[in-house]
Amino acid sequence: MTDMDLKKAIRTIPDYPKPGIMFRDVTTLIGDARAFRVAVDRMVQPWAGAKIDQVAGTEARGFILGGAVAHQLSVGFIPVRKRGKLPHRTLIEEYELEYGQDAIEIHVDAVTEGDRVLLVDDLIATGGTAEASIKLLQRAGATVVGAAFVIDLPDLGGAKRIEALGVPVSSLIAYEGE
Repeated sequence: MTDMDLKKAIRTIPDYPKPGIMFRDVTTLIGDARAFRVAVDRMVQPWAGAKIDQVAGTEARGFILGGAVAHQLSVGFIPVRKRGKLPHRTLIEEYELEYGQDAIEIHVDAVTEGDRVLLVDDLIATGGTAEASIKLLQRAGATVVGAAFVIDLPDLGGAKRIEALGVPVSSLIAYEGE
């Protein structure tokens, strides 16, 4: 399956959540068994043979993709959740949104000092959530070895923002100027 085929597996919803936005809906890719398998295999491929101790995925689509990537790499999974969703003691990282603030958290015992963690999510846009996730994992003692996404929106600069933190970024599809 080519990159173009994976792009065709992603539904685009114009003017969602507000006018002028082209929302890239990966639920159609996840619902297509073949496309989902190809996407996960391609996300894993750059890390085959690398020392990865855990995969972290951001809520919510990052749970689906990250869980599958963790399974393929035979490592554990760390859910990076929105504030107030985890039952045990947590570490919290607040970050800026376009309008206001948000926060994400992980359990205090999710990472062992020195764990090598791969961050996974469906899409990188401005990079705010990914940057907060990396900072949170690092504060917990992890070394974030990379960040993997299905979709990159390069015009929004998120991948460059993450690479500026010293974390390599890989993505399967780019939507430039769209």
